Amino acid sequence: MKAIWNDTVIAESDDTVVVEGNHYFPAESIKQEYFIPSDMTTRCGWKGMANYYSVTINGKTNKDCAWYYADPNDAAKKIKGRIAFWNGVEVIS
Repeated sequence: MKAIWNDTVIAESDDTVVVEGNHYFPAESIKQEYFIPSDMTTRCGWKGMANYYSVTINGKTNKDCAWYYADPNDAAKKIKGRIAFWNGVEVIS
């Protein structure tokens, strides 16, 4: 699987976990140079608190387009250490 934004691959892995239709990539599969930690957080009733990254490529920023659960609830332990995408990031096989 590949996550692509602004014509650039920002994550690539053969080991994603699909939850609620979203591919969660291993944290080590992201291209770290494009990711900037965000102050954004949200809460999911069964997964816990999500933290976000923004992605900047060639001077363009996609704010809060990647999220992860640093300490997911027990029901979501399989996505610990993984990152998912939205907001215009294309995930393809």
